[in-house]
Amino acid sequence: MENAYLVFKSLHVISIIAWMAGLLYLPRLFVYHCSAEPGSDKSETFKVMERRLLRAIMNPAMISSYVFAGLMFWELGSEIFELAWMQVKMLCVIGLTVIHMQMAKWRKDFEADSNTRSEKFFRIMNEVPTVLMIVIVFMVIMQPF
Repeated sequence: MENAYLVFKSLHVISIIAWMAGLLYLPRLFVYHCSAEPGSDKSETFKVMERRLLRAIMNPAMISSYVFAGLMFWELGSEIFELAWMQVKMLCVIGLTVIHMQMAKWRKDFEADSNTRSEKFFRIMNEVPTVLMIVIVFMVIMQPF
């Protein structure tokens, strides 16, 4: 059973790395997309990049992160949810999921050439996944409470 847990944990970490890469890169694409004239070749290129990043990397990585986390929880038992550090971690994971869904909505706004948000907005939003990731890493590694 320990081998199964370690396999699930490894696949979970790989999935998280891919998901975080997308969560950190997509808002950066949005920053650059803001400066592209709607309908221009540059704008159309960003649309393709954003769609592929979300659909081919971020969505599968998010789903596999949840699947492998679920398998780890199955192996560990439900007592893990009683730990305060795990509750904080799970709140942050929910935050990552919410920002992921927001990014999907913003991508659709760009796709429809109807984005009204500024480069500054997306620069700030680019920091949200970073802050959540930092809290998650500290919770998992240090298990402070």
